Amino acid sequence: MGWNIPFILLSAKGIYFFASKKSIMAAIGTIVVDIDRCKGCGLCIEACPQKVVGFTDNQLNIKGYRYVGLVSEGCTGCTNCAIVCPDRVITVYRQKNTQ
Repeated sequence: MGWNIPFILLSAKGIYFFASKKSIMAAIGTIVVDIDRCKGCGLCIEACPQKVVGFTDNQLNIKGYRYVGLVSEGCTGCTNCAIVCPDRVITVYRQKNTQ
């Protein structure tokens, strides 16, 4: 599936877009993590309702911390991970599902 629909940027550094549950369920999302700034606190893992955010397999950033990323498919772009991140290292991208 291609990303031919423009993204809606939902960033921990900016204004959040809150959508209804219906529109979230009809969305496809992904996250980008600034891995060199992630301290591996795990708050985003606990906040993810889809349970698709997790620690990478035994990989460390330049500061020696395990960092997070998407560990499976199913991200809806809900922004919970970005909202709870104390270091603001997660950016969420979301598009509507065309199916």
